[in-house]
Order: sequence, then structure tokens, then C-alpha cells
Amino acid sequence: MQKGFTLLELIIVIIIVGVLASLALPRFFSMVEFARSAEAMSSLMTVRQSILRCGQYNNNYMGCDTFADIDIDDPGSEPGAHFSYAWTVTSADAFTVTATRNTINGGSAGDTVVVSVAPAGISRSGTSAFAGIK
Repeated sequence: MQKGFTLLELIIVIIIVGVLASLALPRFFSMVEFARSAEAMSSLMTVRQSILRCGQYNNNYMGCDTFADIDIDDPGSEPGAHFSYAWTVTSADAFTVTATRNTINGGSAGDTVVVSVAPAGISRSGTSAFAGIK
């Protein structure tokens, strides 16, 4: 009596595993990418706080245009950073900070996480992989 699996049984198992992997991997990678947005949110909040401090010191945000002005290092310049950071001062009392995904570790360049600060309050948004950010 011989024991073991036939070639047909092994092929069927390999096909089933392949189908399951093809269904699970895209979901896994999108979840990993969404988790990386936590890095962006943390750094965006640090930049936001520094701009707010600079704005309080200057009585408006107009003089808070560079990382030197807000007195912090660029979080996007660190090795392995997944995002680059920039902001736009839209008025004396409003600004928008944007984290843009780079291509490190398979990122889609151009996906963004945005924090807007205005007199009415703070709003958060994202594009593509980060569209679920609220």
C-alpha cells in the first residue's frame, strides 16, 4: 500500500492557495499603506503645532513659510521617510499642510494626506490610498 498525495491533489491545493493569496494580498498591501498614514498624521500634527506657535509669535501665519521659520527639522528628509511635507499659508489666519507619499517601499507617488487649519476649525482629508482619512 502506497501513502502520499497524487500530483492532481497537489496541483489543486496549489491552485486554491494561489487564489486565496491573490484575494488577500491586495487587501493586505492597502492596509499597510493606510497604516503608513499614521506616520503622515503624526508628522502633520507636529508641523501644524509648529506653524501655530510661529503664528502666535508673529500674530499671523504669513511669516511661517519654511522649516527654519517654524523651528523644526523637515520630517520628510529623514532616511526611510514615506512622505514629503509642505504647507501653504492661505491667509493671515489659515494654512494647509500636505504630506505627499513618495515611492519608498512601493508607495504611489502623489497620494496625499492633508490637514487644513482655518478659523472655522481643522479638517483632514486624503487622496487615493488615504481617501478614508477623516
